[in-house]
Amino acid sequence: MTLPLAARLPSLLKQCAGRQQLDQIHGLLLTSSLHRVPGLPALLVRCATELSDMAHADLLFSAFRETETPDVALYNAMIRGCAYHGPHERALELFGEMPRRDLAPDSFTYPYVVDACARLRMWRGGAGVHCRVLKEGLDVVPAVGSSLITFYVAGGSLGDARRVFDGIPSKSVGLSNRMMSEYIKTGDNNSARALFDAMVDRDVVSWNSMLAAYVKASDIVAAKELFATMPVRNIVSWTTMLRALSDVGDFVGMRSLFNRMPERNLVSWNCILSSYTRHGRFWQALQMFPRMLLEGLTPDSFTVVSVLSACENLRKLRMGRWIHANLVTPVLQVHAEVGTALVEMYAMCGDIARALVIFIKMDRKDVFSWNIMIRALAMHRRTDDAFRLFDLMREQGFRPNHFTFMGILLACRYGCLVDEGRRIFDMMQSDYGIQPSLQHYGCLIDLLSCNGHVDEAVTVLQGMPFQPNPEVWRALLGGCSIQVGLGSAEEATVGVIQSSGDEMCVALR
Repeated sequence: MTLPLAARLPSLLKQCAGRQQLDQIHGLLLTSSLHRVPGLPALLVRCATELSDMAHADLLFSAFRETETPDVALYNAMIRGCAYHGPHERALELFGEMPRRDLAPDSFTYPYVVDACARLRMWRGGAGVHCRVLKEGLDVVPAVGSSLITFYVAGGSLGDARRVFDGIPSKSVGLSNRMMSEYIKTGDNNSARALFDAMVDRDVVSWNSMLAAYVKASDIVAAKELFATMPVRNIVSWTTMLRALSDVGDFVGMRSLFNRMPERNLVSWNCILSSYTRHGRFWQALQMFPRMLLEGLTPDSFTVVSVLSACENLRKLRMGRWIHANLVTPVLQVHAEVGTALVEMYAMCGDIARALVIFIKMDRKDVFSWNIMIRALAMHRRTDDAFRLFDLMREQGFRPNHFTFMGILLACRYGCLVDEGRRIFDMMQSDYGIQPSLQHYGCLIDLLSCNGHVDEAVTVLQGMPFQPNPEVWRALLGGCSIQVGLGSAEEATVGVIQSSGDEMCVALR
């Protein structure tokens, strides 16, 4: 049996995908006089707002408001659109207009009005709307209460948000989870746990949120206790616990937990691989990687970055090449982090030419990518190429940072470019406002002392705003000789010993 046209229109409006279809439905409403059916004009206005065509939505709203008897649903549709898509002030104007047309805002109106106040950061105005909500007894409606909680959280008043939450008699699990997550965001795990314990019903999101809170706070004991009592665990629960164990260095426990997982997905595999590489356990990462492939999982950018990092640190060039050839698809290589990982792997494994080719072909580069390539060229004594890249980086609009200047200072050091080193050191302060770190000073001192400028190196050392560490003293000592000045050598030797503390086995150059 065919449904009447009026009954089919709401479904048609939900499926509306563009302005042309909307105009056709509008024309159908007018020619069939269905625009007089309550609720249909509101649905048409709402459809226009969901297409983000607020000008047309306002035109429709104004036409229906003037030609027909407006209802609350029509105003709610327009207020909703303005609250979500702007202009937000218009939502408040329409809200103020409703009483003048003898229309009483309902529980659907207030959430959008409160949302508009939050977006406009009108804290006093939102508090005034809250007073009206209380007066009309709508504060017990979950949707209204939820919007007020969002408003007070956005304004930084978690206490007021909690009072609104406590005033809602029928709290859904989702609303309770949301309130708990706000406590967790502020680091108040005690309040979060108190709310968690008071919840009548909990879902897996409740348990995972509390577990993640303990992990973030490095409270491994509480995390283990909670994990042991979880009635239902999903992949998120297991992966969160894997990360917790790796963070405290319990790799035996992490591996045991991983092996006990009822199911493993790419996220859990990435978690264990990145945990190993992050803590310098590169062999374990490479041993686990084939198991992942045998389980039929396709690596993503996070997987590739982890295993390439392991190859880089273990100097496993052949395996790195195999990963590049077989697993790094064109889709993956567009990621800046994947391209950078390839560049770093090839450079650290000695194939600087291949690293440079990959870098040049990278479609998306970030400052980190440039820094890695500049440093790699410096380490391979390709000073001219490092400077060309440094100039090109700035020409393409990338702003050098601390790490960039460390790389180019290394290029000066390995290329014995004293004048360039002085210029670069001054440039980072005068042109970019970057204050040199102890590492920058150490590199400059190394450059000066190793090229016969020991007195200047001593002056730099004495003028830097840091206490010299053993590396800085060793840099100075490396350029000292009897001809240059025995006093500098003796001072540097004493400095190495004194700054090393109890570590008397410092290897002096």
